[in-house]
Amino acid sequence: MSLKGLIFIGLFGFCVVGAVFLPHLGIYAYLADYCINPSDQWWGRPFAQMGLRVSFTLALATIAGIVFQWKKLSFGEALLYPQEKILLAFLLLVWLLVFVGPETVGRYGSVDHPSIKLTKIVIFTLMMTHVITDLKKLSGLFWVLATAGLILGIKAWQTPYGRFVGGRLENIGGADFAEANFFAAFMAAMLPIIGIQFLRSKHWLVKLYALGCGAFTANAVILCRSRGAFLGVAMGAVAALWFAPKRLRKKILVLLIVGALGGLYLTDDLFVERISTITTDQQEMDSSTSSRIELWKAGAKMVLNNPVGIGPGNWYQTIGHYIPEYEGKDSHNTYVKCAAELGLLGISLFVFLLWQTYGTLKKVHGGAGGLVAEDAEDFSQFYFALTVSLVVILTCGIAITMIYTEVVWLLLMLPICLRRAYDNHVMGEVPGGARPLF
Repeated sequence: MSLKGLIFIGLFGFCVVGAVFLPHLGIYAYLADYCINPSDQWWGRPFAQMGLRVSFTLALATIAGIVFQWKKLSFGEALLYPQEKILLAFLLLVWLLVFVGPETVGRYGSVDHPSIKLTKIVIFTLMMTHVITDLKKLSGLFWVLATAGLILGIKAWQTPYGRFVGGRLENIGGADFAEANFFAAFMAAMLPIIGIQFLRSKHWLVKLYALGCGAFTANAVILCRSRGAFLGVAMGAVAALWFAPKRLRKKILVLLIVGALGGLYLTDDLFVERISTITTDQQEMDSSTSSRIELWKAGAKMVLNNPVGIGPGNWYQTIGHYIPEYEGKDSHNTYVKCAAELGLLGISLFVFLLWQTYGTLKKVHGGAGGLVAEDAEDFSQFYFALTVSLVVILTCGIAITMIYTEVVWLLLMLPICLRRAYDNHVMGEVPGGARPLF
């Protein structure tokens, strides 16, 4: 057995056992497995062939840990916050449309149907929001994501150009990242998280590690040559300047300048050529860009014809009725697909969830202003990282379909972890109860 295989099985066993006593270890390990997909690596395949279901086992161990450690867990002011209730309502709508809508055919034979996948996502995110409930655990989760970015970034850097597809990096990381656009969106959304860990770090070695994570992650984004991810990063840079904490504004500006110069150095002619096709001029659009416009228009027609939705997973079997030559083609837009498949109620719930998410972040940020300076700064930094990361991933969603992608829901629910961290901090600080946040 290889050394990497031994390390993997050792860490896996440690996290499975550890999750029963410290459930956040199970959350960390599940996220690492989701991002890296060790079962698809040469050193992890023997265990997969033995029938080892890594994510399923980790989820069960984490559930067991939550049950056994229930009395030690701190849920803040409520067992379910508004965002979590909206998430459950969204899942309920998906299942309702499964039963009343047309049957999904010919697409999900080897992978989970969106309703099944979203159910798994909801279960995990609810476990996460009830376990990651203080800043120390949230920082640990950020380091897991940063490390995943480093590992995937190194793998992307080591991938020979001959294995690229159409000049783009493909098939890196977990199942959600098999296609370049999805992988690029995930890696782009990790950059603000890595950046804030760099700024929060006190020791130069830790800062150097975070710098390495950021460099390899950014390089992987460029290798994917994704226009959606480029738009996400550009909008994220604007958001970073807008939401930057006052004490960190100059440092963040320096990081953005260094990042931009580094990105410019890493780009090549193929990247520039692809990004230059981002335009609203009909004559200058390439076929890929113009086809997306047609797909979005078709999605709008689907909503007009089916305001209650065509049903989750049914876009691929429906688009051919509107554009025969695009039969089986994806929508290339998170919001269009959500509206088409889940109807006006579905897109309304999703937009309401986005609004609640931002409201949660703002209220935590505002409430933290009443804490002592050091604590207020900690909450402000996490607020900044999550806000910018959400701006990146949601901007990517304009050109990439991610309504059933786990990373989107992970980032949408992380503000609840921050909210519970605030509530728990205040309840431990104020005698006799919690200082109200609202």
